[in-house]
Amino acid sequence: MLSGVCIGTNNLLAAGNFYDAVLATIGMKCVFSDPHEKGYAGADGKITLFILTPFNGKKASFGNGTQVMFYAPDANAVNEFHAAALLSGGSDEGVPGPRNYHPDYYGAYVRDLDGNKLNVSVDISNL
Repeated sequence: MLSGVCIGTNNLLAAGNFYDAVLATIGMKCVFSDPHEKGYAGADGKITLFILTPFNGKKASFGNGTQVMFYAPDANAVNEFHAAALLSGGSDEGVPGPRNYHPDYYGAYVRDLDGNKLNVSVDISNL
């Protein structure tokens, strides 16, 4: 069972501002913060995402082929997540919309300020 994900950053303040804005669109908020990391939780209060400066003191880098994936409550939240990411300095990796992965898939892709790839999606058959 997966307990959470850590994403490295080279600028915790900037990354925190980015993730505060973007994750709010899907009901997540920062519930823990110290000088080296921030923890984000959903409605259940359990931290499942940390952004942090690497503990070894080396530069954070993104993984090629790695992405962090989030569920959205509806297609509007997918659109808001994508828009918030771009307004917060992220870059587009795939505009919101259906994909051919699954007939009921609606999602979007962005990169954060450190180049980490994020995906947000919803199964529109359940709406």
